[in-house]
Amino acid sequence: MGFHLPLIFALLSLAAVALANHAAQPAPQLYWNSVLPNTQMPRAISELLHPDSTNEEKRTNIMNAVGNGKPTDHKGKPEIIPLRQSGYQRQDYQVGLSPSDNLLHYKNVAIFFLEKDMRPGATMNFQFPRNSNTDTFLPRESARSIPFSSNKLSEIFNHFSVKPTSVEAKKIKKTIDECEAPGMEGEEKYCATSLESMVDFSTSKLRTRNVQAISTEVLEKGATMSMHKYTTMPGLKKLAGDKVVVCHKQSYPYAVFLCHAIKQTAAYVLSLKGDDGVKVKAVTICHLDTSEWNPKHLAFQILKVKPGTIPICHFLSTDGIAWVPNHKSA
Repeated sequence: MGFHLPLIFALLSLAAVALANHAAQPAPQLYWNSVLPNTQMPRAISELLHPDSTNEEKRTNIMNAVGNGKPTDHKGKPEIIPLRQSGYQRQDYQVGLSPSDNLLHYKNVAIFFLEKDMRPGATMNFQFPRNSNTDTFLPRESARSIPFSSNKLSEIFNHFSVKPTSVEAKKIKKTIDECEAPGMEGEEKYCATSLESMVDFSTSKLRTRNVQAISTEVLEKGATMSMHKYTTMPGLKKLAGDKVVVCHKQSYPYAVFLCHAIKQTAAYVLSLKGDDGVKVKAVTICHLDTSEWNPKHLAFQILKVKPGTIPICHFLSTDGIAWVPNHKSA
C-alpha cells in the first residue's frame, strides 16, 4: 500500500496548527480546558485571559515583577500599577446601615429585591456597568510567588512600587483585610489569587467537576451603562438548589476573586430589557435563609422584612461568577 503524501502533509499541518494554538493559550486557560472540558467559560473570566493591548502590557509588567520584584516599563523604570475599584463590593451581612447612609438613596434602586420581583412584567431600576476592573489572571505558580498577607504589606507595596500612603496601597490593604476576615456562620470563603485556585475551590465545594460557571452579561456592545428601568422578560431559569459558589472580583494589581459558598442559596438567570432597548442576561442570587444577618442590614430596611422570614435576592455584577452543579448530564 502506497503512501498518500498530500494527505500526510495535510494531517501534519493540522497537527502543527493544533500544537501552536495549544502553546499560545495561557496556562490558566489550559488548566480550565483540562479540568472543565465541558464547561463554557463565562465572559467575566475570558476577558481576563484575553485582554486588550493596554491590559496585556500591564500584565507583562506584573509578570516582570514576579521575576525581579519591581514592575518596569520598556525603559526599565519602575512603574506604579493603577488599581481599579471593583464594580461590586461584597455585602457584609453582619453589618447594619451606617448613620451616614441615606436610605432614600437606595429605595428606588434594585440593590435588593424579593423573588416575586422576578415575575415577567415586573420593573426594576438598576445599573449594569461594563467591567472596568480588568486586572488579568496570573498563572498559579506566579501568583504563589507573590506575598498575599496583611503581615507582608510592606513587601507587597515594594513589590508593586506602591507608596504605603497611596490610594493603591489602601485598596490592596482593603482587599487583603476582606480576604482574611472570618466568614459568618454557614459561610465558607476563600480568596482565589489565580483562576486555577478558583476552579479548585468552587468544584471542591460543589463536590463535582460537572459544573456551570455563569456571569451577568450586557448583550449589546454599544449600550449606555447609566441607570435604567428594566422589565423582566419571560423565561426565568433556576440554576441550582442550595449549592452555589459565588466569586466576586476584588481591586488588586492582578485578578483576585473573593469566593464564598453560603448555605441555603439559589441562583437564577433572569432576562431583562431596559427602557433603552438594551437586553441583559442577569445572574441573580437569592439568599433563602437570612436569619444570621444583622437586623439593621440595608436589605431589611429597603424591603421592610425581618431576618429569616423571606428570601432576599440581588443581581450579580458583571465581573462576578456563579458556580453551580450542572444537572443537564451525569
